[in-house]
Amino acid sequence: MMQLLEVPGSSGYERLQDRSTDMSVATDNHTPTNGIHAAKGANGAMNGVLKENGGVSTADINVSLGKKGMTPAGLLPADSLMTWQADGAVQLRMSETGALSSPPETVHAMFTRAVKNYPNHIAMGVKRNEVWVKWTYQQYYDDCCRAAKSFIKLGLERFHGVGIVGFNSPEWFLGHIGAILAGGFGVGIYTTNNAEACRYVAESCEANVIVVENNVQLQKILKVWDKLPHLKAVVQYTGALEQKRPNLYTWEEFLQLGCDVGDKVLEDRISAQVPNQCCVLIYTSGTTGNPKGAMLSHDNITWTARYASEYAGLKMGKEVSVSYLPLSHVAGQMLDIFAPMFNAGSTYFAQPDALKGTLVQTLKEVRPTGLLGVPRVWEKIAEKLQAIGRESRGMKKKIGAWAKGIGLSGNMNIMKGQSPPWGWTIANVVVFKNIRKALGLDRCRLQFSGAAPIAMETLQYFMSINVPLYELYGMSESTGPHTMALPHHFRLGSCGSEFPGVTTVIKNADDEGIGEVCFYGRHVFMGYLKMEDKTREALDEEGLLHSGDLGKKDQEGFLFITGRIKELIITAGGENIPPVLIEDTVKEELPIISNAMLIGDKRKFLSCLLTPKVEMDPETGAPTDNLTPQAIEFCRQVGSQATKASQISEGQDTLITEAIQAGITRANKRAASRAQNIQKWLLLQQDFSIPGGELGPTLKLRRPIVNKMYAETIDKFYAEPAPTPGTTPMEETKLR
Repeated sequence: MMQLLEVPGSSGYERLQDRSTDMSVATDNHTPTNGIHAAKGANGAMNGVLKENGGVSTADINVSLGKKGMTPAGLLPADSLMTWQADGAVQLRMSETGALSSPPETVHAMFTRAVKNYPNHIAMGVKRNEVWVKWTYQQYYDDCCRAAKSFIKLGLERFHGVGIVGFNSPEWFLGHIGAILAGGFGVGIYTTNNAEACRYVAESCEANVIVVENNVQLQKILKVWDKLPHLKAVVQYTGALEQKRPNLYTWEEFLQLGCDVGDKVLEDRISAQVPNQCCVLIYTSGTTGNPKGAMLSHDNITWTARYASEYAGLKMGKEVSVSYLPLSHVAGQMLDIFAPMFNAGSTYFAQPDALKGTLVQTLKEVRPTGLLGVPRVWEKIAEKLQAIGRESRGMKKKIGAWAKGIGLSGNMNIMKGQSPPWGWTIANVVVFKNIRKALGLDRCRLQFSGAAPIAMETLQYFMSINVPLYELYGMSESTGPHTMALPHHFRLGSCGSEFPGVTTVIKNADDEGIGEVCFYGRHVFMGYLKMEDKTREALDEEGLLHSGDLGKKDQEGFLFITGRIKELIITAGGENIPPVLIEDTVKEELPIISNAMLIGDKRKFLSCLLTPKVEMDPETGAPTDNLTPQAIEFCRQVGSQATKASQISEGQDTLITEAIQAGITRANKRAASRAQNIQKWLLLQQDFSIPGGELGPTLKLRRPIVNKMYAETIDKFYAEPAPTPGTTPMEETKLR
């Protein structure tokens, strides 16, 4: 029977003091669980079994539990790598040696190891009323058990969801892990979801309980509660309840509910959990239809947390992170919850307005050892630094320019395995050290970018200030990471290499080696909840996960993503065109442009929607009419006095129109073929945003939605023929 590690009276709701931790504890405590493994290649990681054009034979990927029935490892019998049933079990992709031979374990087993080895180490902290409130690992575990007992008291059934909708907080973590310990599913719901979208997720996972941050999120659930037959209770974790009603609780009331639930009840729930069953649901953002609930097993999470952490060189009991990206997304959960749980890291929460301006202040207080940002976060930081740089004068400006040159060439040398140039040390001491300190990144070793493509211009800028960004690549269906770039092992434009036990297969590669990127490993998900057809589309019988991304690997094993199959534009002339490369080129040529969306599927030529860089409303996150300092500087450089988007959109400012056309012409000259030239374009008045619906929760462009929103504008592009070859659209207009 599992022994709970509760300490009576220990609670994270009392203000905690930092406590010393014995760092001499062994860091490799993976106790064997006598798991039954299947035979594979001698290396255990599929090395050497990749066939021509990405083919993999069934014999090469022989996946089996070896025996039916309950094994000593606690695995349930399964005859398939996939399931779409809530209580389904799957075979694990195991081998006799290497990373794939690691004994499977549950989230609870991973958690208790951290608690045993680092009971007094800080697990998480949040700033409330200007004071940092912290939980040790023992207190973190105890409060998760309290939450689990309260969920059981409220009637949480096994394999039913606990939905959580709110900004990152200790309560989010406690609710999520508490749901798992109680035998349910932790289910994040995006805070940007409307009431109907919340209902869809809650209905899909048959949620028994929903935890909301505040009254704003509560109102969404109240609107649809009567349509959710499985929903038994709602818990609000910040603020006072503005109304009383049955089965609605504050967080404090919720934690008291489980006080009379015995340890044995929770122990039985925990003991019933097995590594090859589901414990977390990650709902996709639903850009092309209803969201799909990606089922992640205990083994998916614990195995990925271990091997991704070890590959990244994360140190036991030493790592510090800042939680601010949506926890409904797999990246947020893996980096903020599960990887720190494996390596006994400390997670500190940013303020809810982090992306509206307070993130850097939190970074300066916490000084994380690693940080993940989506491309737009890094772009915003770059824009602010560049604006400060433009204000510099005289010698200070000259020193800054010199240092940036040293920074770029130095990091390019490091990338190639060469020594940095003369002046590297001086530049670091005089310039780069101060920049890192100002950003709160003075002890940050790993600055990751992920969730969407990042522009080459942004990568080069951060290299120039010696804050190199390392790209991550993966998806919800791969429990987060699949490849990652690391210091001394990266290439510009590449998403890095696989971590141990993970294999990439390029299917149906063309002459350039570009094909569909497919994944293999124990990070590959179980299936989509209640969606057999979608599961079979994503997972093939060989055990490969089809990502839908196009990419290639170079001779050194670095993976390069070139686009998405579904986003691929196939023109009326039959040309296959990946839009992202062209869009990035346009933004590189035109620093006034925030978003560019290429159009041309089944059309005779390419067109493009452009949006200007504008300030965002700090309260709503919606775009304002005010141009950013970088956009205003662009206007001044071309002679325009504009300060607002409404002054330059849709051809109103001739100087801006001519400047943008010149940039489009430059971008066209860099295109691989004439078919990839942009023939028509329009600068919209409003930038794309999450509130506007054009961007998803991780700031990915929602192309189908933008196509619908601007259908009339797009149709006008094609109402008249493309310009005559050799002329620009403006020149063509003059000819007419």
